[in-house]
Amino acid sequence: MLFTPKSLLRLPQATSRLEELTAGGFRSVLDDPAGDAHRAATRLVLCSGKVYYDLSLSPRRAQAAHVAIGRVELLYPFPSAEIAELIKRYPKIAEIVWVQEEPRNMGPQKFMLPQLRQLVGPDVTVRDIGRPERSSPAEGYPAAHQAEQARIVAAAFAAAD
Repeated sequence: MLFTPKSLLRLPQATSRLEELTAGGFRSVLDDPAGDAHRAATRLVLCSGKVYYDLSLSPRRAQAAHVAIGRVELLYPFPSAEIAELIKRYPKIAEIVWVQEEPRNMGPQKFMLPQLRQLVGPDVTVRDIGRPERSSPAEGYPAAHQAEQARIVAAAFAAAD
């Protein structure tokens, strides 16, 4: 059984090589594949699921050297040690941002933010980017959904205030 949006079924970036399936193992936290290019990042964006591909494939990504993207593939139990190790790889981090496409009153945001705050000191800001609170998870109109998704991606890469 596979739980994934249809858009990821044929996306080349969302596939695994046979060796990864036979000799690899599950990793609860994945570093930015372009991590070496982003080691001086001041913002660590953490996300899970489809929104990762929206962020990593965005044209804005190339101009956002201040942003590193980490994937949290296991939300519970919270992978404290793995996320702490990821944070250590980016010594200049001043901000951690949880990005989700779900509305703020849905999805893992309310669970993730307190956990992330416990991992970092007071000099690192922890915040979220997502849709505003709603009674429904869907926009109801494809163009509105795409516009909102574009806003979320743009906010993740925006220059620090």
